[in-house]
Amino acid sequence: MIVTPNFHFLGNCMEGIELYKKVFGAKILCVLKNKDANPIDYTSDSKYSEYVYHAEIMIGETRIMMSDITEKNEHIPGNSLSLVVTFDTADEVEKAFSLLNGDAVIITPMKSTTYSSCFVSLIDKFGMRWELMTEQTER
Repeated sequence: MIVTPNFHFLGNCMEGIELYKKVFGAKILCVLKNKDANPIDYTSDSKYSEYVYHAEIMIGETRIMMSDITEKNEHIPGNSLSLVVTFDTADEVEKAFSLLNGDAVIITPMKSTTYSSCFVSLIDKFGMRWELMTEQTER
């Protein structure tokens, strides 16, 4: 199991990436804009085409995922972090989800995407945001 912090920005993710490069010497692993997203996974209003759909940077030995959100009411300063937990199998994702699901708010229902054979995003009953996934695998 791998746990990765995921930062959510309100349209200024690229600015954050540039700042973290200067401050921490962060190395950019990838940046995908909304216009680059596979429509099977995600589509957005064309006015958000330059927003970051998914980015990854390395600060030291730590991988950090990042993205922009489009709805101001989804972004609360100080509460724009989620943890991505990458499991080996879909069964492990489903088990973790079933245990966290009580009184949870589902952000993205469980589904298969081009980057994950099993992905779900939720806010648990304590207000913590989780993204549970596998890599793209048949397991």
